[in-house]
Amino acid sequence: MREIPTQLCFSLFFFLSQRIFFTEMVMAQNKTIPVNVGVVLDMDEWVGRMGLRCISMALSDFYASHAHYKTRLVLHAKDSNNSVVGAAAAAQDLLKDVEVQAIIGPRTSMQANFVINLGEYAKVPIISFSATSPSLSSIRSAYFVQACLNDSSQVKAITSLIQAFGWKAVVPIYVDNEFGEGIIPFLIDALQEIDVRLPYRSVIHPSANDAEIIAELYKLMTMQTRVFIVHMSITLGSFLFTKAKDVGMMSEGYVWIITDGITNSFSLMDQSVIDSMQGVLGVQPHIPIRKKLDEFLIRWKTKSQQESPVDAEMNILGLWAYDAITALAIAVEKVRAMNSSFQKMNTSENPKDYFEIFERCKVGKDLHQTLSCIRFKGISGDFRLVNGQLQSSAFHIVNVVGKGMRGIGFWTPKTGLVKELNRIDTEVYSTSKANLKAIIWPGDTAFAPKGWVIPTNGKKLRIGVPVKDGSSYFVNVTRDPSTNSTTVTGYSIDVFDVVMATLPYHVPYEYIPFQKPDGKSAGSYDDLVYQVFLGKYDAVVGDVTIVANRSLYVDFTLPYTESGVKMIVPVKYREGKNAWIFLKPLTWDLWVTSACFFIFIAFVIWIIEHQTNEDFSGSRSHQIGTSFLFSFSTVVSAHKEKVVSNLARFVVIIWCFVVLILTQSYTASLTSMLTVQQLEPTVTSVHELIEKGDNVGYPKGSFVLALLKRLNIDESKLKVYNSTDELHIAFSKRRIVAAFDEIPYMKLFIQRHCGKYTMVEPILKTDGFGFGFPIGSPLVPDVSRAILNVTEGDKMDGIEKAWFVEHTNCPDPSNLVTSNSLSLSSFWGLFLIVGVAASFAVIIFIAMLLYEHRGFLVRLDPKTLWKKLVVMVRGIKKNGQNAKGVDGHREACVASFPYPTSPSTNCPTNPSNFSDDTKGIILAF
Repeated sequence: MREIPTQLCFSLFFFLSQRIFFTEMVMAQNKTIPVNVGVVLDMDEWVGRMGLRCISMALSDFYASHAHYKTRLVLHAKDSNNSVVGAAAAAQDLLKDVEVQAIIGPRTSMQANFVINLGEYAKVPIISFSATSPSLSSIRSAYFVQACLNDSSQVKAITSLIQAFGWKAVVPIYVDNEFGEGIIPFLIDALQEIDVRLPYRSVIHPSANDAEIIAELYKLMTMQTRVFIVHMSITLGSFLFTKAKDVGMMSEGYVWIITDGITNSFSLMDQSVIDSMQGVLGVQPHIPIRKKLDEFLIRWKTKSQQESPVDAEMNILGLWAYDAITALAIAVEKVRAMNSSFQKMNTSENPKDYFEIFERCKVGKDLHQTLSCIRFKGISGDFRLVNGQLQSSAFHIVNVVGKGMRGIGFWTPKTGLVKELNRIDTEVYSTSKANLKAIIWPGDTAFAPKGWVIPTNGKKLRIGVPVKDGSSYFVNVTRDPSTNSTTVTGYSIDVFDVVMATLPYHVPYEYIPFQKPDGKSAGSYDDLVYQVFLGKYDAVVGDVTIVANRSLYVDFTLPYTESGVKMIVPVKYREGKNAWIFLKPLTWDLWVTSACFFIFIAFVIWIIEHQTNEDFSGSRSHQIGTSFLFSFSTVVSAHKEKVVSNLARFVVIIWCFVVLILTQSYTASLTSMLTVQQLEPTVTSVHELIEKGDNVGYPKGSFVLALLKRLNIDESKLKVYNSTDELHIAFSKRRIVAAFDEIPYMKLFIQRHCGKYTMVEPILKTDGFGFGFPIGSPLVPDVSRAILNVTEGDKMDGIEKAWFVEHTNCPDPSNLVTSNSLSLSSFWGLFLIVGVAASFAVIIFIAMLLYEHRGFLVRLDPKTLWKKLVVMVRGIKKNGQNAKGVDGHREACVASFPYPTSPSTNCPTNPSNFSDDTKGIILAF
């Protein structure tokens, strides 16, 4: 048989004596009710002994301050022998032989899984202060109380830390048991919420030896990810970090984050292990500083040094044990007050089948429900259960530096990361690293690692490149028949080489053509992109367009070329010689507008000038002819009529300026049409293609085919071509009348065939050419920044000249407009100016006229006011301006009819009938 340790015997004797003491008090005083409570712990381990001692001290403290309570918890301790079977056997003995009404323990999550089922069957609450696995809650037992923080409660704190530094991939390292696996589903969900990948999961067996741990660490070193989350017990964690230090994984560039599985027991680690963990980050539950806690720790340390100096260390598990038994003592007292059969059940005879009694009673269920409602301030913080689980208020973010851990901040569910809990000025959730204190990272550096590196095993990145029939200026794959080796060149290849050379670190890579054994292309560009998703290639480089469906399988960098798809068509020469070409320089709307303004200006000049200028007087036909002649003759500056009014001169000056611009523009446009051969596209729009049912070309293996189908072009009219040479032949033989392709290809094609083709609007939007990497690849942001640096510098110009300089001297017909006619849109500003100026002049003229004859207008009969105003405006002349014509006629009339009385007389009214203000005014019809 196994020899019982001396410390275990001492502990058992201590608690047996305590049980006898409580029993004698009940029998002697007959005032208290003993309640049997089982304790299942690993007595040969430090956590078990610490937990049992804290439970004992908690009962002593509680009943010392609650002497009036009628119930007393009587502890019955059982050793689980550090095994699942031992824990189950101990719990069964306590349930059947001792008739306990609650069980504290067991210590581990694996043991708790079995004991919970026993408690569910026996209707007895199982209260654990150290089984932290979230998987225990999935059992959904109505009799299980997790009086410790669930491991999933720290996940948000860890992901906030990852989010603060922008790491995009992490690798969890956890023990292969229920404790380790329980946190993984919650961790995955939380990381997915912040778009962080788990490219690999490192699972280590609980009994793994040094060789197995080292082998796993070397495997991790070959990966890009350098951020690791360690979730395991302190024993296995110590081995892991010691070996990580030996293989060089505690150096600069690495990030290690430990869960509270290690931080809670950090004080138990040897200094040699702590030295190997320098720079590690960790999270642990925050324990508020209280006077009660300080007093307890002092008493604990004193008592532990007296009884067992080896067990003098204390951690949060002991505090949870203290609060758990306190909560149970409160709950038992409340249940006794509510249940009259409570005492009778405890004093009953032990039946043959113990579990039958518990199935018939409700005490166990009431006890669990009461525990769920218990609220008090314990030594570990606020004790509050929700759905049978202890709730956390905050986590402490720590950094391993020197001989221990240094606090760098806190995390709370409401505010996220903060430096100090007592300095929270806002409740806005934050994941900013500015809310953390200075951190010392592995390798004794103050600079935060980027979280990934190129693998150190010398493996080159496999870069997939497309293979096309014929030569390509963007990607060209050639094979040497003698050596069977391939060479990859092209514009896209040179750009990628320059971009990778500008990165602040070296990235080894090699180009792998996407081809069959016979050298032919192995598929379309979509197939090539999908190979990156499958892991065959580490990236894809070439003339690969960034489109939505491809972005589902890879992450693209920023584009390095112009974006868009355009239609290309042949051009035809338009002869500029025909009888009516003189009308072509101006569009019809500009012709009509110009004619209207000539008439308008003639009318304005007549209004202003016909009363004072003899050139605009006379019969109505003479006035109209003179006004139009004056207006239209401004085109050639040949008008002989003179204007005498300053307002008219103002209008004429502005109008002559407008006419000058119109005539000069007309002359230039007509000259161009008569002397230069004009190029115009054979097709001007996609709608024209669809209406005529013409054949349309598209490149083989391109996404352009799907784009054309969305344009509702008949699929029978879509013709594929493999290269630009085939495209030219198809146009020459009139197999197609138009083709669609990306702008970089079309520009190169037009330059190779000078003056034969042109691009036609509209542009179908795409995002240009880009480099594709696996989803979540840390290279994407760095390569994108390098692309910006290259495209904005002189290197890109050098690459373009190297590949396209032989064609740059050819003019691009796409820059020629399809019509040289001048439209109204180019001149409406001039017409607006002259229209406003002329209208303004007319308004001033009428205002001056009305002001000058205001006295006459006041005395007119309102019934005939409008008619006489019209007559006045049409015939008023100033006195003495036309003495020969008008005054002579007036004198003759006056001699014959001094005072005419007939309204039909041809003589003007006697001036004496008007006021002094109207002297010298006559009406001339």
